[in-house]
Amino acid sequence: MALLLAASLVGGCYGFSGGGGLPKQLKTVAIEPFDNQTAVPELQREVFEQLRAALRDRLNLREAPVARADVVVRGTLVKYDVDLPAGVSADGRQTTSTRRRLIVVLDVEIIDQTTGRTLLTKKGLQREGQYAEGGEAAGRKNALESLISDLVEGVQSQW
Repeated sequence: MALLLAASLVGGCYGFSGGGGLPKQLKTVAIEPFDNQTAVPELQREVFEQLRAALRDRLNLREAPVARADVVVRGTLVKYDVDLPAGVSADGRQTTSTRRRLIVVLDVEIIDQTTGRTLLTKKGLQREGQYAEGGEAAGRKNALESLISDLVEGVQSQW
């Protein structure tokens, strides 16, 4: 009984404050459209949407216009190679299945506009996504999630 009471008291003291690791004065973010040097126009939108969600959910930043934002994110989609062979398995008794891979490369800069300090600069940040034949969108989504996660963790590691 005493153990149960102690556990409930300790559990009641636990709290989570979702500061995300950034200084408290950084509350808003503006994500400028990334320059897209690839031949895939939807890549720009997908990067923007995933980045916006990650900065909101993981760093608790609200969107704002560039002129009023505490943090500004800008970048370039440098490379998008798709349909690269990842592996083929063939068995005479079964159909052949092929795995494909894609590579996404971007440059990004995240700036604290309140101080002018660069929070993060990454050049040539690259991730690979693998997918089954015909599943390029899933491979791209996985590669972008990995890229964005790396960016968020990089910003958080500054504090």
